[in-house]
Amino acid sequence: MAQFVDWDLAAATAGALSKSGPRVSYAEATDVVGDLRRLTEEAAGHVADYTGLRPQVAHPPVRVVDRRDWAAANIAGLREVVSPLVERLSGDKRPGALTEAIGSRLTGVQAGTILAYLSGRVLGQYEVFAGDPGQLLLVAPNILEVERKLGADSRDFRLWVCLHEVTHRTQFTAVPWMRGYFLGEVQAFADASQAGEHLLERLRRGVATLSDAVKDPESRASVLDIVQTPAQRAVLDRLTALMTLLEGHAEFVMDGVGPAVIPSVESIRAAFNRRRESGNPVEKAIRRLLGIEVKMRQYAEGRAFVHGVVDRVGMAGFNRIFSSPLTLPRLNELGDPGAWVSRVHGPAGATPTAG
Repeated sequence: MAQFVDWDLAAATAGALSKSGPRVSYAEATDVVGDLRRLTEEAAGHVADYTGLRPQVAHPPVRVVDRRDWAAANIAGLREVVSPLVERLSGDKRPGALTEAIGSRLTGVQAGTILAYLSGRVLGQYEVFAGDPGQLLLVAPNILEVERKLGADSRDFRLWVCLHEVTHRTQFTAVPWMRGYFLGEVQAFADASQAGEHLLERLRRGVATLSDAVKDPESRASVLDIVQTPAQRAVLDRLTALMTLLEGHAEFVMDGVGPAVIPSVESIRAAFNRRRESGNPVEKAIRRLLGIEVKMRQYAEGRAFVHGVVDRVGMAGFNRIFSSPLTLPRLNELGDPGAWVSRVHGPAGATPTAG
């Protein structure tokens, strides 16, 4: 089998480059872990009551991890998905032994470097690659570091984060087809790379894309643009619509639940939004190149879409979005909630409804 990434080297690189977390005593660390586990369970009840969505499949308990463990978990997940894709796409074509060894090690270092950077920024994640139905990860040092920088109340901030991440877990466990659909689209994206323009032309376009991203602060370009063929763009549109929905839904839920259970939620939201928007020019350039800026915009765009749908048809009407892949929003509907309501509920559904 062609070795696309030296996964062991990726894990070693991520571990070596990951920054240490804030200084805490053993007792403090133990308290944070216990607190996050307890607040995850509390958040699960709030999310279920607010959304009306309840898990239909069993899931493992939350894992509270450090930065290295988060990177290792993601490498394990990526290995499960990427290796079979590479095997299928490469077919009988094999590079020379030296080329394969050098290339896989280089890619391993690059992957590890990216994950080391991200490991210092992610507060939590629902990791879906490594197993079915996935597992919720909370990165304790990052949560502790951010709450200290914001001067936030510890219990309030941790519950606020848990509301967001538990909503993601609910999306995949209350909608059993969601994980298979997501992985199928990732596979379709890889399959689409077999057709299209010549590799050299794509690499040239990739260099131009990265250059534009650095020069233009408003650019929406990311590393994903380097690998797009025309066929991949259609798949990417569907993936973008899905991720925008899921992120926006989580934001909508945490903001909807927050005022009732988190006394300082307004100050937390304001301070956290300022943090999202801040960063020096180098930091902002890195975020653009890794696609993080696109993800940050998805929060606002997705939240506005969910709000617009719930205003028209209520929460129960919104939940029809999870009926099947056919009822997920299309990319052009994200800016026009009424269009989704008309398509799924019919023209009569596009009127304000309590709920």
